[in-house]
Amino acid sequence: MAGDNVIIVNDLNFDAEVLKSSIPVLVDFGATWCQPCRAIAPLVGQLASEYQGRVKVTTLDIDESPVTAQKFQIRGVPTLLLIKDGKVVGQQVGAVPKAKIAALMNGAL
Repeated sequence: MAGDNVIIVNDLNFDAEVLKSSIPVLVDFGATWCQPCRAIAPLVGQLASEYQGRVKVTTLDIDESPVTAQKFQIRGVPTLLLIKDGKVVGQQVGAVPKAKIAALMNGAL
């Protein structure tokens, strides 16, 4: 489901890949059973290529990483969080157009 430039994160590597990142990180919280998650996955993949080197793009399966999902109080998927310097600086819930995701990412640049 992840594109070439989308990093898969989980409970074990989340801190290292996301919270300690030197650049802003978009985290796509989703699940394999979630149809809207599958719908935005290609958009997230495209943005990962377009923002390469400026924003790290990651994906996390809430069923495989329940600790992290609970820590960030993820109630519905897809949920996109933008994290900069270890703090959430933006959030988008639900399947949204690519432009809206890009606007979220631009907010951290």
